[in-house]
Parts: sequence; C-alpha cells; structure tokens
Amino acid sequence: MKITPYTRKSLESNLKDETLSRFGLLAGQEGITPLRIAPEVNVVKIGGHGVIDYGSIAVHPLITEIKALCADFPMLIMTGGGARVRHIMDIGLDLGMPTGVLASLAGKISEQNALMLSILLADVGGQAISTADILEVPNLLRQGVLPVTQGTPPFGLFEVPPEKGMLPQYRTDCGALIAAEVLGAKSCILVKNTAGLFDKNPFLCEDAELIPSITTTELMDMGMDDMVMEHKAVEILSHCKNLHEVKIVNGHNPGELTAVLREGKAGTIIRRG
Repeated sequence: MKITPYTRKSLESNLKDETLSRFGLLAGQEGITPLRIAPEVNVVKIGGHGVIDYGSIAVHPLITEIKALCADFPMLIMTGGGARVRHIMDIGLDLGMPTGVLASLAGKISEQNALMLSILLADVGGQAISTADILEVPNLLRQGVLPVTQGTPPFGLFEVPPEKGMLPQYRTDCGALIAAEVLGAKSCILVKNTAGLFDKNPFLCEDAELIPSITTTELMDMGMDDMVMEHKAVEILSHCKNLHEVKIVNGHNPGELTAVLREGKAGTIIRRG
C-alpha cells in the first residue's frame, strides 16, 4: 500500500474524532453499567487515627472479629495512616514539600499499617498486597488469601493540587471508596472511633448529634467544616456507578463490624444521591 503525506490513517472507533472531553459525549455514557469484578467483596477500611493508633487494646478485638467473619464474608482490608501521617506531613509542610510529595510520604505510613495487620491476620490467610494488585483480589480470595493493603490512593507525586492549603485531599477514605467502586464491591465499610457521622465533632461538642442516614447531596449541602469522613470521599461517592452507599461503624465496640456485615446495621449510612 502506498502511503502519501496527505493520507491520514486511523483505527475505526466511535471515539476516533473525539476530544474525550465533550459534554455531549460524556452525557451519552450515563447509561453504561460498569462490570463488577468482585461483587461479593466487602471493602473494610480500618482507620489509622481512629483504630490502629490505639494499639492492642483496640486492634486485637477487631482482628479477632475479622477472623471470625472472613470465612463467610470475603473482604479486602484497607488501612489508614494515623498519627504518623500527621507527623510526617507536619514536617513536610515545614520543609516546603509539594502536595504530591506529602501524598507519597503518607502512603508509606498506611502501607506500614497494612503490613502489621496482615501479620496479625496471617493465620487466616492475611497477606499484604500492593495497590497495584487490587485486580488480583478475586483470585486471591479463591486461594484462601485475605488481602490487606494501604488505603492511600496511588496518585503519589501526581496528587491533584488542593483548592486550599497544601495537604493531599485524596486520603485513605477516598482510596477505600475508589477500590470498592472499581471492584464493584458488595459494600464499603469505614471503621472509625466514633459511632458514625455527627453534625459536629463529638469529641469537642457535647451537643453533637448522630446522623444515622444521609445522602451525598444533603451532606455536601451542609458544608460541614469537619467530619469523620473525608470531604473528597463524599464527592467521590456522589459520582460512583457501582457503589451506592458507605457505612460507618465504631471499631472500638466489638460486634459492630459483625452487625454491619450480617445485618446491614451501621452507625451511619451515607447514600449516593
């Protein structure tokens, strides 16, 4: 075949002449149902600040509960960072580190927590995996592995610059939601150190009231200054296709994780919509 300088060769595709950012094109994709890769998996994110930082008094009962549940409820365990993330970010801010560097440093801390929990869960198949291995979760579960990974999204140096300040916006709650969405998981559960989402910080305000159920639209309209779930995680949930809700339970109360997995009971349920 003779190719002239004036001949444009292109693979046939419905998107071949698109910029991929045209609003009309994007709107036309709303009816597409994404494949659910692991529809039986429960993504359980264990907070670093809320649970792991308390040490054995909080972690060991929760580990015992997970061991009793994991045979009946396939899980992907994800971990937060906690106090050490706050410490390294404080130092990083003082030294003028860019947001992407702060995000990379934070990920190393939540990875450490994932390693420790995987060791505690080793006798029931606990194994630390990389965030790059998320798509291996269905196969790992079939082999009797209980996968444990960090919750920090792997944006690293490519972390999106925040609207305000320098701290990374996409932290471990966000990572758990994104993982649950891409897997098409059965549920996404955030294990915290409070009964759920409150209208005010319950550790500072005695009159704080628990919000048992709320939609993402209602929550974003409240414009809360501080809350137990990351602001960007609420925004992510509002855009999800597979994931319809996030449940928050108190990891310091033995039995709450069991109740949410067996009966759907949670301190707070945040629904997309």
